[in-house]
Amino acid sequence: MSDLPEADGSAADGLTVLAPAKLNLSLAVLARRADGFHEIESLMVPVSLADTLHVRPRAAPGVALRVAYAGDLARGPGAALARDVPTDGTNLVVRAAERLAVEAGITTGLDVDLVKRIPSGAGLGGGSSDAAAMIRAAAMLWQLDWTAERLAAVGAGIGSDVPWFFAGGAAIASGRGERIEPVEGLPDLAAVIACPTTGLSTAAVYGRCVPDTTRTGDAARLVKALATGGLAAAVPFMSNALEPPARILSPEIDRLLAALADAGGFAPRLTGSGSACFTLARTLAEAEAIAARLAARRDSGDPACAAIFAVRCSWPA
Repeated sequence: MSDLPEADGSAADGLTVLAPAKLNLSLAVLARRADGFHEIESLMVPVSLADTLHVRPRAAPGVALRVAYAGDLARGPGAALARDVPTDGTNLVVRAAERLAVEAGITTGLDVDLVKRIPSGAGLGGGSSDAAAMIRAAAMLWQLDWTAERLAAVGAGIGSDVPWFFAGGAAIASGRGERIEPVEGLPDLAAVIACPTTGLSTAAVYGRCVPDTTRTGDAARLVKALATGGLAAAVPFMSNALEPPARILSPEIDRLLAALADAGGFAPRLTGSGSACFTLARTLAEAEAIAARLAARRDSGDPACAAIFAVRCSWPA
């Protein structure tokens, strides 16, 4: 891995794009589908924690990818979360660019510098967001006049979460994740995200999940509760069907949820398939205060979390 510069929002010979993390404010697993995927329903929101992609065109075909780490993944306890990210064809960034090139009949290639700030294996959607950002950047560099829906369909062939990142804001994902319904009216929120030292396998967590059709409609009810009643009214609809199996697979989850609550967090939850957990806050200042208390616990010897992020629940500017 190479040391790469921090993003400055511009690239003289290419594009610089942000790939935000996401939080699942609710996640219902409704059924197992015939294609092996699960039918889900989830209200997801973007957060200001984001990876950065610097993308430049090149004459040779293929994608040359370099990866570096920044922010909390480059220093302190969070450096333990800087897990090796592949740079070959197994990386979703490479797969996304190659798939778009094939579908668009493009024969030229791309050089990509990926700066990771989102921990891997955390349920924060970093890999899927990187893939969506790659598709957007490649489409602009290759001057493809494609709609967001068409680009999202390319992303659906890469991963179930990828289409959601074309919504540009809060949205409900259903089906296996490819059906996206943008939502409006949510209040401005912040969050504290905390990550343990180990990640979780999405497949392993889903493999232990018990589908429950009674949670159908919870995502829409959660939108209404947040819009009209605030955080207290939202709690009954903020369930995550993957939290029980994740807690079985990783005892760190229980410790992390307890640490968030002890630091003043409100109804902390697992995001996605984990291993990251979060608590919502009404303001960024409130989130930063919770994060500071959590960091003080960690620095005094509590090993519950390796990285802590106070974030806005919005698409990063």
